[in-house]
Amino acid sequence: MGTLDGKVAIVSGSGRGIGREVALKLASEGASVVINDLDKVPADETVAAITSAGGRAVACVGSVTEEGFADRFVATAIDSFGGLDIIVNNAGYTWDTVIQKMTDEQWDAILDVHLKAPFRILRAAQPYIKANPTEYHRKVVNVSSVSGQYGNPGQANYSSAKAGVIGLTKTMAKEWGRYKVNVNAVAYGFILTRMTEATAADDATVEIEGRQIKVGVSPQIAEAVKRTNPFGRPGTPSEAAGAIYLLCTQEANYISAQVLTVDGGSR
Repeated sequence: MGTLDGKVAIVSGSGRGIGREVALKLASEGASVVINDLDKVPADETVAAITSAGGRAVACVGSVTEEGFADRFVATAIDSFGGLDIIVNNAGYTWDTVIQKMTDEQWDAILDVHLKAPFRILRAAQPYIKANPTEYHRKVVNVSSVSGQYGNPGQANYSSAKAGVIGLTKTMAKEWGRYKVNVNAVAYGFILTRMTEATAADDATVEIEGRQIKVGVSPQIAEAVKRTNPFGRPGTPSEAAGAIYLLCTQEANYISAQVLTVDGGSR
């Protein structure tokens, strides 16, 4: 018996990285999971990993910033598995530069994916949650960052978006408490993903929605993370997923409107 047996979860950005590990963890504890990614291949691979292990999962491919995506995401859970109990707003990426070089496009793109998309998903879920009360507590976990708590040079857009996620979290906890929904956030420090791997190449990029986005950090930054972290290393996606899972359990029923910092004690 898993701790999440019978629950239905949607996890944005779950084809890769932290989101994938979140989906795998929730599924391993019995939840049926809707997988989302921009690209079909990683979404299908995550679905296959879950179903081959005996779990239940379907894909909902597309950008969380698309008009109508939020409604489609929520409907996929209800139509495929008959309900919606856990919402994890995880999708996102960084597009960094100092403010004098930051374009309106950079600002808008990052605010849209990290803040407007979670707002839309929660708005789309509200009618179902209100109309279908439960004896147990539903869970929302929004992904923020230590950049949203403390700021970070070169990330005016990302830091602002992640600070906004904290405000959204605290407000939704107050609005949805009457529905027996816990709304919390996790603020990640340095977690090792394809976006943060150390690289000496200045031109390492990935394509995201038709844009070439620089990824990776310099070896110097990677070494600095090791020096300043009490554990001497960055976090892993699996460890990051564990924090979200904790907030999805019924043991967390009286925890709401909180921000759990997941940085290995660096701050």
